[in-house]
Amino acid sequence: MRFVVTGGAGFIGSCIVRTLNDLGHSDIIIVDNIASTEKWKNIRNKSFCDYIQKDRFLDILPYMRDVTHIIHMGACSSTTEKNFDYLYWNNFDYSRRLWDYCFKEDISFIYASSAATYGDGAFGFCDNNGIRGLIPLNAYGYSKQMFDLWADKQINKPKQYVGMKFFNVYGPNEYFKGDMASVIYHAYCTVKRDGKIRLFKSYREEYSDGEQKRDFLYVKDLCRAISFFINRPDLSGLFNLGTGKAETFNQLAGAVFNALNMPPVIEYIDMPESIQAKYQYFTEADINKLRSVGYEGAFHDLEKGTEDYINNYLEKEFLIY
Repeated sequence: MRFVVTGGAGFIGSCIVRTLNDLGHSDIIIVDNIASTEKWKNIRNKSFCDYIQKDRFLDILPYMRDVTHIIHMGACSSTTEKNFDYLYWNNFDYSRRLWDYCFKEDISFIYASSAATYGDGAFGFCDNNGIRGLIPLNAYGYSKQMFDLWADKQINKPKQYVGMKFFNVYGPNEYFKGDMASVIYHAYCTVKRDGKIRLFKSYREEYSDGEQKRDFLYVKDLCRAISFFINRPDLSGLFNLGTGKAETFNQLAGAVFNALNMPPVIEYIDMPESIQAKYQYFTEADINKLRSVGYEGAFHDLEKGTEDYINNYLEKEFLIY
């Protein structure tokens, strides 16, 4: 097997490269845009055969041979990005070009969609209900939805095509994501600095402060699911990837303090007006479709995932996975 992992120096992509290495694969081409960031640290302990800058990769792509899988994690993942033309190029058009290449070369295409495509959840979070009526709340989510819709209409499809609607992913190697790093990462940093965690107040009567819920997915569980699809080339489709169990931000804060053996101190702060109308109060992946195709992998609950993340990575000087 020969793999291309786009976004391979980023958070999720570098963890997938680690998983491939652990499975004995080193014929891996990492595609990314490291530039002047610190993401190079995510790949210095990995085995791979080449690194190619993401824009240059499209020029090389038509001449590449012997690739068996493109695992496409590269994207602009900022939920606050305002430049839609930038999102269109990075998240839609780039993906479309890779899809066409995979069809022509008869290879597998596994790509990252997002739970952000579900918007406020008014239509639920089920991947068996169709995707045409979904209304994302931000431009990032819409750029992902655009590609899902485009892929659904294609007659010419790669021999395997798997889109994964990731829910709220956290874990090692996200250290260079800035504001887009997980709530758990930021909560840990705040506790270490200030001794407390700050959570947004609720602006809906049915949710108390800190009782907003998310489906928090540990990145190691995500990687196991990707491995499952690599080993099942007969499977294609669009799948939710989450734990299937929503947990509250108060539970998240408790998990962080428990991992650090500290008493919980939580401060509830005002939510910026700019995000109040776009804020998701509840997300929970329906993973029945994933289970129906034979995936039996277990998922870390928030307590256990946070404990592993903090004690084995964050507390060890932000160890790279």
